[in-house]
Amino acid sequence: MKSILIVLREQLNHFYLVRRLSVYDVKSKNQNNYLGTVWEILTPLISVLIYWFVFSTLREREPIEMGGEEVPFFFWLFVGFIVWTFFFQATIQASKSIYTRLKLLSKMNFPLSLIPSIAIFSKFYTHIIMLGIVFVVFQIAGYYINIYYLQLPYFILGTYMLVFSFSLITSTLSTLVRDVHMLLSSLLRMGLYLSGVLWPLSLLSEFPLLMQLMRLNPLVYLIEGYRSVFFGTEWYMITHWELTLYFWSLIFVILAIGSMLHVNFRRNFIDYL
Repeated sequence: MKSILIVLREQLNHFYLVRRLSVYDVKSKNQNNYLGTVWEILTPLISVLIYWFVFSTLREREPIEMGGEEVPFFFWLFVGFIVWTFFFQATIQASKSIYTRLKLLSKMNFPLSLIPSIAIFSKFYTHIIMLGIVFVVFQIAGYYINIYYLQLPYFILGTYMLVFSFSLITSTLSTLVRDVHMLLSSLLRMGLYLSGVLWPLSLLSEFPLLMQLMRLNPLVYLIEGYRSVFFGTEWYMITHWELTLYFWSLIFVILAIGSMLHVNFRRNFIDYL
């Protein structure tokens, strides 16, 4: 518990530094591209169009049922893929954020727990912009703004906390053992097919035990929550209160483990340079 308080206090006390350095990080990564930071938006848009073409056009995917109504597969996929993209990119960047900056960090004096946050925030800006694009597309498609949009800040916070908590573990382990980052990248790519992004969990209705196990994936909770917002189907965090309790309990456990690992090992990070 003490480690959690230390890490969270560092985040709050140095939030302005995280914000400034994350903006610089985004600009520096794209300074040699003609389109600059526009690629941060184009990349996920191109990816979702490719998946839509493969899984909808070639496979003739049927509409998905949401709240008793059928919705086009593209819009259903669009929301889920935006959430997945932020989780994947932010987690990958955060996991290698410490060991790729060790030389620089040895000359600076600020909490090392900020480093994963800087990497996450550099992707968080893109996530917010992408949500804005989703909002505009849904308004044009006839899925107008509704009362359930009040849930959106909650699910954004939940997504950020999941990435941050998990990244405390992965960034620490990746600094100690570089192979962890490579393994993580492969596992997360496989996770795309296990998080309800490309296909609905209702396809497992004949295998109830397997479907319940799939719902233990915290990303499933977040993705379904985002979809309930944009399609205006339900107060997801209330109607599925058991999953809500499970999600935040899991976040607390991951955060506790990540904070403990980070605080205990960060004094020795420079030894792994």
